[in-house]
Amino acid sequence: QHLPVIFCMDRAGIAGEDGPTHHGALDIAYLRCIQDLIVTAPKNGNEFRSLLYTALNITDKPFTIRYPKTSSVEFNEQGQSELLPVGSWETCQKGTDVVILAVGPMVYTSIEASNRLKQKNISCEIINCRFIKPMDLSILESVKNRFNKIITIEEGVINGGFGDGVASWLLDKGFNGTLKRLGLPDQFVEHGPRDKILSILGLDVDGIENSIIELVTEKKDK
Repeated sequence: QHLPVIFCMDRAGIAGEDGPTHHGALDIAYLRCIQDLIVTAPKNGNEFRSLLYTALNITDKPFTIRYPKTSSVEFNEQGQSELLPVGSWETCQKGTDVVILAVGPMVYTSIEASNRLKQKNISCEIINCRFIKPMDLSILESVKNRFNKIITIEEGVINGGFGDGVASWLLDKGFNGTLKRLGLPDQFVEHGPRDKILSILGLDVDGIENSIIELVTEKKDK
């Protein structure tokens, strides 16, 4: 119905010790299939402010903003809101060996993993995929043409999630490289300290670093 409704979705991803039913695991998957719905995930509090400002300027579509139960890595209380083009991503870091398409605060985890990988001579490009839907097709096209190793990282179920959206687009475009999707499994996740759960799921710095090493060295092992 194209109503300008804004949904701010707390506890997206791993909700820590609130209980296994409180993890925001399914929202990306069920929101992606709703026509004309804009789905977003800020990397930090500053970007949340800009996404909310952007949402307030959208008059013909509903807008969702998902964010986890954790403190913002960066937030400037005196900062100004920025009107973000709908469907725009942000290149946080250039690289040559593998590209990381990260959603929400996973951007920062990816940067930490990338810093470690530099010591192993693995160069990572990192994209902040703040708009889950619509996706930034210009950046996707560039990524498809420049990389044959792509990894998506999200705090949501893999089935039907952001990575699935990227996979579908790449398949339609004839991508013949390797795509790896990191996210929550097809089973209910137990509750516990957020950092511990992310570690168990392979969504902490160690897990992401190891996944990228496996991805980059995959061809050499065959």
